[in-house]
Amino acid sequence: MAFLDPKRTVAELKDLRRFTADENGAQRVAFTKTWVATRAWLRKKLEALPVEVHVDEAGNLWATMRGESERALLIGGHMDSVPNGGWLDGCLNVMAGVEILRRLNEQYKGRPPVTVRLVDWADEEGARFGKSLFGSSACSGSLNMAEARGLKDKDGVALPDALKAIGVDFERVKECGKELKDAAAYLELHIEQGPVLLDLNLPLGAVLGTFGVERHAITFHGQAAHSGSTPMNRRRDAFLAAAKMSLEIYRIAERSGGGGVCTIGSCTTKPGIVTSVVEDCRITLDQRHLDAAALATMLREAKEASERFAREGNVTVAWERLWQIEPRPFHPELIELCAAAIKETCGVSHRLPSGPLHDAAEPCGAGVPTVMMFVQSLHGISHNKIEDTKEEHLEACVVAFDRLVEKTLRWISAAE
Repeated sequence: MAFLDPKRTVAELKDLRRFTADENGAQRVAFTKTWVATRAWLRKKLEALPVEVHVDEAGNLWATMRGESERALLIGGHMDSVPNGGWLDGCLNVMAGVEILRRLNEQYKGRPPVTVRLVDWADEEGARFGKSLFGSSACSGSLNMAEARGLKDKDGVALPDALKAIGVDFERVKECGKELKDAAAYLELHIEQGPVLLDLNLPLGAVLGTFGVERHAITFHGQAAHSGSTPMNRRRDAFLAAAKMSLEIYRIAERSGGGGVCTIGSCTTKPGIVTSVVEDCRITLDQRHLDAAALATMLREAKEASERFAREGNVTVAWERLWQIEPRPFHPELIELCAAAIKETCGVSHRLPSGPLHDAAEPCGAGVPTVMMFVQSLHGISHNKIEDTKEEHLEACVVAFDRLVEKTLRWISAAE
């Protein structure tokens, strides 16, 4: 688009990095002073545009450019980061959106055919309180209020108190659901955070949806016994049963058709001393798949395996669900538009699922037609100060995402 300046987006991202990062990486953790300063910087950028800016009941910031139609195209992102995070995670989405608003203002004299709304979701990362997608889940209505009310950070500060400090009343956060009333589509650009596009040597990809997640704690219970006096064949070793799971989850993921992933992320033993057979072993299992039936099969197979290993070792096993979210497949027509925008920009497009969760999962779950676009991540790494993307790929993603916006505006208009 003639009025689009992708180089300006890259320059603004570098400027943001200068004052919100240190030698360890980005420090834009939600609800902190640096995050508040980031929001103020973003507001200054938006002042030059004919947009209405407000913060909703959950702390999400909205910039609305009124169009000929009240039906709204939403462009989403998040300015917050994890501690010691990367310079692009989340903020690329928002700053590309700002540049697209500039293009729309120039091309349509501030009055596009459809209302366009840029949203900076509050606390996508959940780094401080352990609850990801806070602002977007409040908006979609899926936020568990009882669970969130009890969350505290490492300093003992409760989430409702942290919100109060920035002027947000926790008990009212779900009132922001009205922001989705006229939403006709939701688009989100994001760095991939993984190695798929890197390994394919492709700059951009159209995202098929976000994985469903099953997250459980599995506790094997055996019997503590002296490590010197207990023969190997007499032991009720809880760790042995748990250890067998570490290999089995790779087999389970492979049987899922290659589209699923399984991870044992932590292991705790009791009594936890070198001279005792393990009595209790608690492991955490994270399973993800884009297909709900395949995810259910993966979970069933993991439970069956744990029971088999428990029987073999003469121990017991108990499962506790930690968290769960259904797969969120994106809108087929918007996936096609996204792939077309990428092909027009780069000559080739690839389609892939998203393993990490993103805010896009929430409007999608609330029934808003949704799609995401990924740009390649160097090293396949994110949530780390070495997170990076080639500048030419950053510029290409702004161009392709802008093309997707224009295609989606026409798609919304045609449906009215």
